[in-house]
Amino acid sequence: MGIHELSIDHFLSLDEAQCEQRIIAAKAALGKRLVMLGHHYQREEVFKHADYSGDSLKLSRQAAQSEAEYIVFCGVHFMAEVADILSRPEQKAILPDLAAGCSMADMANLETVEQAWRELSAVLDADEHITPITYINSAADLKAFCGRHGGIVCTSSNAGRVLEWAFSQREKVLFFPDQHLGRNTGYSMGIPLEEMVNWDFDRPNGGLTEENIKKAKILLWDGFCSVHQQFLPEHIDQFRATYPNGKVVSHPECSFEVCQKSDEVGSTESIIKTIKASPPGTRWLVGTEVNLVNRLAQQSQSEGKLVHYMAPFVCMCSTMYRIDPQHLLWTLENLMAGKIVNQIKVLPEMAEQARLALERMLAVSP
Repeated sequence: MGIHELSIDHFLSLDEAQCEQRIIAAKAALGKRLVMLGHHYQREEVFKHADYSGDSLKLSRQAAQSEAEYIVFCGVHFMAEVADILSRPEQKAILPDLAAGCSMADMANLETVEQAWRELSAVLDADEHITPITYINSAADLKAFCGRHGGIVCTSSNAGRVLEWAFSQREKVLFFPDQHLGRNTGYSMGIPLEEMVNWDFDRPNGGLTEENIKKAKILLWDGFCSVHQQFLPEHIDQFRATYPNGKVVSHPECSFEVCQKSDEVGSTESIIKTIKASPPGTRWLVGTEVNLVNRLAQQSQSEGKLVHYMAPFVCMCSTMYRIDPQHLLWTLENLMAGKIVNQIKVLPEMAEQARLALERMLAVSP
């Protein structure tokens, strides 16, 4: 007889305390066969069980270096795909809830990107003149597209280095799916706003003229993170009016206007380091996902620092929030019973092409 999968229905009614004790026991039972990766945006009751935590770049490296048989990724779908691509063939990448996706990643798909590439090629030879860059927040087939076309992957930590590498290859960049990371990074490198144009994937030729395309240095996909779009320049103005000595740090997925008003702009890892390195008595307004901000506020309080969430209302990453203790426990107890649930598999040919783009990224990252 085969091994029967334990039904998720039996786990959904469990309370947090029951889940916590059983997760601890399951982790102990699985031992070195298991490694758990937790993204900074995870809810605390899941995040605390992670063996390694970090942003996308850090967790990509952990996935590649892991010796465990099972890589349970407490994050979203594209992260588990990266873990599968970078891990060894015998390792299994697992996502506790398959519904944990990314709305930004969904704004670019292979069909629309290939259509854009064809339209750009009608104006100039895209493979000769344009380096495609996909943010790590994208599906594996888009990473494979970049691998095939001499392109690369970036994260919010290394976007500057990746853009420098891209411009050393060709004179233009197609950057997808997040326009804000591309614009903020390009501007910080001295590229004028008029040389960065939005590619509207719902319109022929991205809504651009041939002249727009030829003059542009960076073609920005018209995508965005809904969480980071909640932060507005007026939130910063209100904070500064109340706390004139306060500091502002924002994630580069925020709008250009928000980043320009901020004292510091950086990835989740950079935000954490910036606040940790600040002296006691510092007050910070932070523009990124609420679970990370709450964690920072709690940790910083004992150091005499005050951390505020930028928006006046809470807007969490709803897809990240889908990973709950119940789904995590269901995943682990199935593994204990010899059953793998929610394994994420990238097709071998796609994985090989995506790995090229990811390895280019890792090579230019410190």
